[in-house]
Amino acid sequence: MARAILEGNSDETRSLAGLSLEAGLAPTEAVEPFIKAIRRAGDLFEEGEFFLPQLLLAAQAMQAALDVLFPESASDEAGGRNTKGKVLAGTVQGDIHEIGKNLVCALLSANGFEVVDLGADVALDRFVQETRQHNPDFLVLSALLTTTMVNQKNLIDLLVEQGLREDVKVMVGGAPVTAGWAREIGADGYAPDAARAVELALRLQEPGGE
Repeated sequence: MARAILEGNSDETRSLAGLSLEAGLAPTEAVEPFIKAIRRAGDLFEEGEFFLPQLLLAAQAMQAALDVLFPESASDEAGGRNTKGKVLAGTVQGDIHEIGKNLVCALLSANGFEVVDLGADVALDRFVQETRQHNPDFLVLSALLTTTMVNQKNLIDLLVEQGLREDVKVMVGGAPVTAGWAREIGADGYAPDAARAVELALRLQEPGGE
């Protein structure tokens, strides 16, 4: 399983996930080797031994396994996932870049979070609407351009205005984004990459986490 993830072989991970279920493993048991493998991929990326295309392929292979193990049509009673929290993610309005955000979503999902991915170029009003609908624990805002990162601030301001800010932890990231920017706009945290986004989410869940 680890080899299939690290090689980015989606067909093989899909097959292995199916075989695990056929062998009688619960989805939450079957997913563990895949989680370890995707974490290893993240470590290799951090160490400079994996490049972004390899990490993206590993994330896609992981998602292929997740699609088999946790199909959207499965009910909680049928063995659905016990998630660590719900995440609402998207690239902010005016920005069409998705690779980094997709990696964050894949790694968060692999680590037990329920992820609702709104895609790219998400209007501020839609973020607010989806926040009301899904009541997420985390809001992940990606921006890859200096001209669009201001919409991270604009959205946080809008959440405050709508009375929603206190109910959700806001995480920001993207190439031009910094920890200083996150503090300036009132976000709960900043992550420079997908692996650290998972660490940040786990840390923010702790009592008094920040």
